[in-house]
Amino acid sequence: MRRRAFITFLGGAVSAWPVLLHGQSSALPVITLINGRGADSGAAFAAEFGKGLRQAGFTEGKDVVVEYHWLDGRYEQIPAIINDAVRRGVALIATPGSSPGSIAAKAATESIPIVFGVSEDPVAMGLVKSLARPGTNATGINFFASEIDTKRLGLMHELLPKAVRFAVLVNPANPSTAGATSKALRDVAPGLGLELTFHGAGTPAEVDTAFAAIAGSRADALFVAPDAFFTSHAAQFASLATRDRLPTSTFSTEMTAAGLLLSYGTSLADTFRQVGIYSGSILKGAKPADLPVLQSTKFEFAINLKAARLLGIDVPPTLLARADEVIE
Repeated sequence: MRRRAFITFLGGAVSAWPVLLHGQSSALPVITLINGRGADSGAAFAAEFGKGLRQAGFTEGKDVVVEYHWLDGRYEQIPAIINDAVRRGVALIATPGSSPGSIAAKAATESIPIVFGVSEDPVAMGLVKSLARPGTNATGINFFASEIDTKRLGLMHELLPKAVRFAVLVNPANPSTAGATSKALRDVAPGLGLELTFHGAGTPAEVDTAFAAIAGSRADALFVAPDAFFTSHAAQFASLATRDRLPTSTFSTEMTAAGLLLSYGTSLADTFRQVGIYSGSILKGAKPADLPVLQSTKFEFAINLKAARLLGIDVPPTLLARADEVIE
C-alpha cells in the first residue's frame, strides 16, 4: 500500500530505427534516447519521456521523432549508436538513467545538446562545469543513486542487525556507477562491522552465475548496485533471491514490487519525464549551458512484507513507519 504520495524534483537488442508514420516529414527534429534497460520494461519510461516533451510543447510523431535504444545491458553498443547520431546531426541526445551513455555522448560531441540523467556527480564525471551553470552542451538531472548507497546499506543493517557478510553485485559494463557504489560501500562498511564481497554480472546468464557464487559464499544478504539492466530483469532477481532465501536490497521500487526485500532511491519515472521537459525546452531554443542541473530532493523507501515473511524476517515497526511504500 502507498504510505505517502511520492514526489520528486521538478522527474534484447537495441531497438530498431523508428518508422515515420502518417507522412511524417524527415525535417522533424530527431532525438536519440539511450538507456541500458530492456525494451519491455522501457515502454513505461518512454511514456514518461513523452509526457515531459508534451509539457514542453512537443508531441512525438507530430513535432519530433524519438529514436529509442533499449540496450538490455549491451553497453558495448553505445559508441556505435552515439557515433551514428553525431554523423547524422540529430537535434539532441537524451541519456536518462544512463551514465555510460552520458559519458560517451559528451566525449563524442561538443555541439549536439545532451540531456542526461546520472547517478553520480556530473561535475566529477566531466559532463558540466558546475551544477548551477553547466557551461557545456550538456545538462540534466543528478538522481543520487550512488550517493545514497550508504543510506541503503544502513537500512539493510538496521533490518538485519545480525547480518555480517554482505555480497555486492555490480555491472562491470557500467564502470562509473559500479565504481561509485563500490567506493561508497567500502568507505562505510567497516564502521558498521560489515564484511563485503563483490561480484559482477552484465547478462542474464552472468546474473545466474553470480547468484550461485553468492549462495556458495554463504552471504547473509545481497546489495544490488544501481543499474538499468538489473532493474529491467527484476523478475529474474526476485526468483533467484527467493530460491536462495537471500535478503536483497535494490535502488528501484520496481524491483521491490517484483519480490525483493527492500529498496531506497528516487523515482526513475520522474527522471525520464524531467529529461523530456528539458529536451523540449532545448528544442525550443534554450541552451544547455544555461539550464541548471536538477537534483532529486525526495527519496522513496519501500519494503516488501511478503518477501520478509518468506525470509522469516520481522520488520521493526519503527522501520515500517518510515517506509513510503509497504508491499503486502
